[in-house]
Amino acid sequence: MDYLNCRYFSVPFLFLLLCFPSSATGDLRSDKQLLLAFVDAVHHPRKLNWNTNTSICSSWIGVTCTADQTHVLALRLPGAGLSGPIPANTLGKLEALEVLSLRSNHLTGNLPADIISLPSLQNLNLQHNNLSGDIPASLSLGLTSLDLSYNSFTGEIPLGIQNLSQLSVLNLQNNSLSGPIPDLKLLRLKHLNMSYNHLNGSIPFSLQKFSNDSFLGNPQLCGPPLPQCSAVLPSPSPFSPSLSLPPAPSENHKKNSGKNASAGFIIAIVVGGLALLLLLLMVLFICIIRRKGGEGTGGLKKKGSTVEKPKEEYSSGVQMAEKNKLVFFEGCAYNFDLEDLLRASAEVLGKGSYGTAYKAVLEDGTAVVVKRLKEVVVGKREFEQQMEIIGRVGQHPKLVPLRAYFYSKDEKLLVYDYVPTGSFSTLLHGLSD
Repeated sequence: MDYLNCRYFSVPFLFLLLCFPSSATGDLRSDKQLLLAFVDAVHHPRKLNWNTNTSICSSWIGVTCTADQTHVLALRLPGAGLSGPIPANTLGKLEALEVLSLRSNHLTGNLPADIISLPSLQNLNLQHNNLSGDIPASLSLGLTSLDLSYNSFTGEIPLGIQNLSQLSVLNLQNNSLSGPIPDLKLLRLKHLNMSYNHLNGSIPFSLQKFSNDSFLGNPQLCGPPLPQCSAVLPSPSPFSPSLSLPPAPSENHKKNSGKNASAGFIIAIVVGGLALLLLLLMVLFICIIRRKGGEGTGGLKKKGSTVEKPKEEYSSGVQMAEKNKLVFFEGCAYNFDLEDLLRASAEVLGKGSYGTAYKAVLEDGTAVVVKRLKEVVVGKREFEQQMEIIGRVGQHPKLVPLRAYFYSKDEKLLVYDYVPTGSFSTLLHGLSD
């Protein structure tokens, strides 16, 4: 009888399993809708391949799922050209999200509180944007890395950071934060930067172990490792009883003092006049020498000025972010920035007259070829024009296309697709090894 009861009970139970989708599938479908709501709310000039008909875990750029493919684990979209405010109730609803990297974009507005307080969040990288407002007070206790640098955040540093016992990296530099620094007694904190804000007061004892580079650009901040705070002493009262007034001078003393003052005044006038005359002679002598030197070396100065490279000045964190960006060509599906490229493992492929080629493997496993140019002295505008020409030529089916480039005064990089096997001759003639 017990056997029959078990057998008949299993039939409706199996029916329920077949008729209703699993909770895992439902969770992944929910994450997919949240990501689509996020990307629909922000502007992105370069198209993401987020298609509702493709697999979110294996096809979507920047998305990493959990091992069982039931939730979104990480979202990395650095330098993707995203602009506008981050919508609330989208990314902050991804229950299993551990890594969020939206750095080097053009995001604006306030940081939604539901993102930074997401219980599962461990790494939040939002540097090099234009986010503003206060940093939300409610923070995820699981955060190990928090980077909000090069934005426009205001207000005070939230006291909730004191409770982040797992935090090892905290970057808040180049914002407009004000007020005192909280006493962060965080044993795991290894990297700290609060420079170039409007912080004031003395640096807490728990943070004095960090170098002065962590606190520069805060004029009202003091204490080790910065200069000591100066003690402000009250000025003495003009009627202090401890001070005694000198006796009034006599008439004879006044006359003698007047004569001495007159003689000293005349001597001071004579000495001052001689010093002024000597100064004028020295200035005249220097002007004559410079004029003669300028006539003799004018040709060299003019010739040298044509070789001198123009100086590039950057006066804000936003401009510095633009300076450090890779420039991608239209149609490129890569999703990384210069910071990712510099962290990649590199292997030398070959050296040529214009530089060295490396195979770079990024954190997500993407492999590219990076050519580092050497001894190439050229202006930024001319370099960009040459890159556009190379980019158009690279669209030929027999050539490996140029995908991106980077320009700075001291560094110039070219990024190509990585072809795992074969050689240039093989690609050109279609031969097999």
